[in-house]
Amino acid sequence: MFQKEKDVLRYIRRLRYRVRLNKKTFKLLMVLRTLVILTLVLNVLQRNYEAAALCVLSLILFLMPSFFEKQLKIEIPPLFEGIIYCFIFAAEILGEVNHFYTLIPGWDTILHTLNGFLCAAIGFAMVDLLNRHSSRLNLSPLYLAVVAFCFSMTIGVLWEFFEFFCDQFFFLDMQKDFVVKTIGSVTLDPTHSQKPFVIRNIVRTVIETADGKSYVVNGGYLDIGIIDTMKDLFVNFVGAVVFSVLGYIYVKTRDENSLAGKLMIHRLTAMEVEEVNAFVDQQEAERKEQLEKARVIRKKSRNRKKS
Repeated sequence: MFQKEKDVLRYIRRLRYRVRLNKKTFKLLMVLRTLVILTLVLNVLQRNYEAAALCVLSLILFLMPSFFEKQLKIEIPPLFEGIIYCFIFAAEILGEVNHFYTLIPGWDTILHTLNGFLCAAIGFAMVDLLNRHSSRLNLSPLYLAVVAFCFSMTIGVLWEFFEFFCDQFFFLDMQKDFVVKTIGSVTLDPTHSQKPFVIRNIVRTVIETADGKSYVVNGGYLDIGIIDTMKDLFVNFVGAVVFSVLGYIYVKTRDENSLAGKLMIHRLTAMEVEEVNAFVDQQEAERKEQLEKARVIRKKSRNRKKS
């Protein structure tokens, strides 16, 4: 194995070791990683490589909290970190691989609401970090709440842009379709006077293609994505508002036991950074010791067989 590949694997191991600082979070991650790996193996055996790629993506995303902690020298609270792991698993493995988005009504709505909540928490925590550790900033609680809300909504809009791009160029139908029974459109106005022409009680739509094929949509007219997009943005709005209010109250009271307080990211001091690095170094040393013991045992076993 090349030295660069060894360095990458060692870096990934050290990211995983950081999670062991909190036993509950580590146990949760191990359970989710095991489930993802089992799902990966199963899909590879079934030659479902798209689902297998989503499993690999999930394993990579599981490293992101530790990566940002290391690079930014911050501490993500265990509760926040655990929610992030569960969100990744629910979105990628349950939602995409196991098709919960179509099997369970409201699954997509739940995740988009949670996404709005989490993104607001991230935006709030980042600005609150600057506010607490800068002598030149003294931002009001209301300002922090507004920034958190705007950050969350921006992420939500960018995600909808991404879904639209994938649907337009790869026809993935990430913006799920809805069947509606009433539509209004100025395009259908026979007078071309830009007055909305309303069609009610639609029971069936027939789609005909240039090559002579036809498709029937029973129950109404097939809406392509717009309802899903607006629904996602609305529930993202709800999640963002909820955390922005909680964050506002937290800054007012600085109650570390509140929900917002338990989700606040903290900057590590130089001493805390050293303690974390020492813990990771210890984990790495223990791993090398275990590998050495295993090597010695294998060597003794081979010698016995030869004799």
